[in-house]
This record gives sequence, structure tokens and C-alpha cells, in this order.
Amino acid sequence: MAHEFDNILNFRDVGKTVNDFLGRRIVREGVLYRSARPDNATPRDREKLRDELGMKTVMDLRTKTEHAKQAQKRQADLNVPALLKSNAALAEPVQIPGMRYQEIKITGGPFERFLLSQMSWLCFFQVVILYILGYRMQAVSIVSREVVVPRGLVGIGLDTVDQSGGEIALALRTFTEPASLPLLVHCTQGKDRTGLIVALVLMALDVPVEAITHDYLLSQDGLQSERETRLAEIREIGLTPEWADTPRDFVTRVHQHVSTRYNGIDGYLDSIEFGEAERRSLVEALGA
Repeated sequence: MAHEFDNILNFRDVGKTVNDFLGRRIVREGVLYRSARPDNATPRDREKLRDELGMKTVMDLRTKTEHAKQAQKRQADLNVPALLKSNAALAEPVQIPGMRYQEIKITGGPFERFLLSQMSWLCFFQVVILYILGYRMQAVSIVSREVVVPRGLVGIGLDTVDQSGGEIALALRTFTEPASLPLLVHCTQGKDRTGLIVALVLMALDVPVEAITHDYLLSQDGLQSERETRLAEIREIGLTPEWADTPRDFVTRVHQHVSTRYNGIDGYLDSIEFGEAERRSLVEALGA
């Protein structure tokens, strides 16, 4: 059964998506969900998440800059009476009462330091000064232009695998906790950072790569209704239009990278100190 929401894009039950694609049950259904940001969920959406789906945890993978930008937009909307009247969600708190929220900045400190290490000294000092002065968006735009765009969406995904092991392990540990499930994981679009975490979970469950790819590619249509809005947001932080798309080789490249550099998913998980016992717990929690 597809879950329809008024104002949550790119939402799906990962287990059902994978099982339907394979024609057999390999992942538990009703425990791992993914979506784009749920910040503007309507009262009906919130009720569905909490009461119908029984969501216990919302895992947010976004950066502080993304949170600050959303807070500014929300505050601006609150100051427009017509918007406040037409959008009941604005009157609600961003976090839904009765649900646990966990913020994991998946592109954390080691990842940021890696990106900065790829910059010229001039650009590095420009970024540092802009951050000190509070111009986060301008600083992010320079990093995007100088490093992120040249490395490409898939390249940044591989960099995240290599540089964000601590954050990835923290996310995976949450999935092993029965009290945290059902769980919704999201970033801004629910596409790439979310897609990477979900892909690594599914690889740990020994899900075939083609099924993981199928789940990832569903984000192309899942975000289509707000494509122009997303393109504007992407340009604002210095990224190019292809960052709104889902590369068909994203999951394959991640799988190849993990296989080549770490001798497989178990080797990678060992390298980030997500050990054998925790992997068994992950399978017990999410495996069919």
C-alpha cells in the first residue's frame, strides 16, 4: 500500500519497495521509512505518521546551514497572515509531539575538513572569514563551486562513505534499537544522503544491488512535483541542476567502492567500528 501525504514528498516504506521489486520478503516492512524533509507536514500528515504508522523516531541528516535556512523561511511565512491562515502546519511545532528526533549531520566534521583540504588557500580563507562573519550560505556556495560540483554527486557520495564513518555508524546503531522503530530517515530531498544510508543498511542485509538501485531511483519521480523549487534551492548554494537528479549508477558505484576499497560491506562496517554483533542486531531488527 502506497502512503499518500499532503506535504511530505518522496515518502516510502523501504522494506515494501524492496520486497515488491524482488517478489519475495527479504526486508521487514513497516519499520524503515524514508522521505524528503517533513518540516511542513500538515496536521493530517502528522497524525498519519504518529498514529497510523506508529512512527517512533525521525532521523534528520541535514546540516546546521540547512536547518537555519528552513527556520528563516518558516519565520518569514509566519509573518504573512494569508499563509498562516491557509497552511495550518505553520501553527504547529516543527517537531511532532510524541516522536523522538535524532539529528545526525551525516556530512560532519571529518567530511567538512576533507572538502576544505581540497581548496586553494585563497578560497579556504574566504570560506573561513565568511563563516566567522555569519555568512553561511555564501561560504557554502564557494565550497560547492570549488569542490563539490567538480567531484560530482556520486563522487561526494563516495567521499561521504570514506570520511563520515562515525556518523554513519551512529545512524546504523539507531536502526538496531527496537525502541527506535518504526523510523523515518530524511535529509532535505530524501535522495542522496538518505539514499546512501539506506543503501548501506540494505547492503548489510545482503539485498541485491538492483533492488537497492530501484529504491534509490524512485526519488526521481518522488520529487518531481517540486522540481523547480528544488532547482532554485540548489542554485542558491552553488550547485548545478544535475544535483536535482538521481544518477542511475549511484548505488552501483557505492557498492563497487565498498567492495574494492574495503573488501566488501562487512569490511567497511568493521572499519567504522560497526562490528559483527551490531550487524547481527541490524539484521534481527530489519531483516524479514
